Amino acid sequence: MDEEYAKLIRRLNPPRVVIDNDACEEATVIQVDSVNKHGILLKVVQVLTDMNLVITKAYISSDGDWFMDVFNVVDQDGKKIRDKEVMDYIQRRLESNASFAPSLRGSVGVMPSEEHTAIELTGTDRPGLLSEVCAVLTDLHCNVVNAEIWTHNTRAAAVVHVTDDSTGCAIKDPKRLSTIRELLCNVLKGNDDSKTATTTLSPPGVTSRERRLHQIMFADRDYERVERAGLARFEDKSSRPHVTVLNIERDYTVVSMRSKDRPKLLFDIVCTLTDMEYVVFHGMVSTGRMEAYQEFYIRHVDGLPVSSDAERERVVQCLEAAIERRASEGLELELCTEDRVGLLSDITRIFRENSLCIKRAEILTKGGKAKDTFYVTDVTGNPVDPKIIDSICRQIGQTKLLVKRNSILSPKPPQETTMGYIFGNLFKARTFKLIRSYS
Repeated sequence: MDEEYAKLIRRLNPPRVVIDNDACEEATVIQVDSVNKHGILLKVVQVLTDMNLVITKAYISSDGDWFMDVFNVVDQDGKKIRDKEVMDYIQRRLESNASFAPSLRGSVGVMPSEEHTAIELTGTDRPGLLSEVCAVLTDLHCNVVNAEIWTHNTRAAAVVHVTDDSTGCAIKDPKRLSTIRELLCNVLKGNDDSKTATTTLSPPGVTSRERRLHQIMFADRDYERVERAGLARFEDKSSRPHVTVLNIERDYTVVSMRSKDRPKLLFDIVCTLTDMEYVVFHGMVSTGRMEAYQEFYIRHVDGLPVSSDAERERVVQCLEAAIERRASEGLELELCTEDRVGLLSDITRIFRENSLCIKRAEILTKGGKAKDTFYVTDVTGNPVDPKIIDSICRQIGQTKLLVKRNSILSPKPPQETTMGYIFGNLFKARTFKLIRSYS
């Protein structure tokens, strides 16, 4: 009866969205009012992220039965959203009940779609791993049409969409699927894998590919810090995110994060908090020229704040990992060319032969064109020698492979400054009980 009543309330109070270009000089302001429920913040942020909008500021309030959020957004060029069709589409997406449907979590199925077969991979990261995976897929007559690959803390995860290279359709034969799974698992295991390598066939559309990657790496416990033998590269701790967790007298846990700003940062953080089953009751997001500051008042879904040192440390580690997984480490290379079977295998083989290590990759095929982005370093994690890049560009084609930027050499964000808690006056807390702080 409670669930039916909740559905009735949602039908009687559909989400209301106001898009305003006059309220702020520098950004378009989007206000979302809706009946509150767990996961709604992630759904709203995901819609904005899917539209490639950049969230410069946000104010979040959902303490009670109502959800009221305000987002300041700009496009990829830093300009307001002026296109009427785009604004109408954003409003329709946010006001659609479908966009606020409960998230599908839990076990992953094994049924491919009509268009392609989705493969999820997890294993220990090592130089040349993506090249080996692509070579196996090519030998098995699989064509990679879309993929996203992340590496973090010696672990690698990927969601890869493949088709049969002769039919261009999904692969459905159970025996063939079993062979693909077995051979890929052998590649992922390598010679020395202290953790279990996994290969899973899953249906696309269960949840977003980026959220699946967060879930895969979280399940793989990539947030646990380990030292990798032989690769003791100097780590600049000033460039790492700074996360603190403390409790206040009103039974909230305050999570504060300061890091280098980048696209989709808010989505990554909210995604992780949601999957860890924490609820954001209040929050704010503020971004500067290079730095982002985020502060959230949270409780667990059971209504309790963070209650132990072990839980606090886990929250800190998981949020640091969420921020770092998608960080654009290394030199950004963009490949634009006609798509063909085996293209990705050939490109990654050239990278491997020139001792490049792929830290992250986004593979996209549309209308017969391949547009792939790679973030690369040398095998020790240091910047790539420009002479090697010139050689690779000549092998692939100067007009096909473009050098975009080098994040390792980019300027560092300004040093941390003291900032008070934005919502301190809201709660009028007389005292704050500092439990523990991690950096």
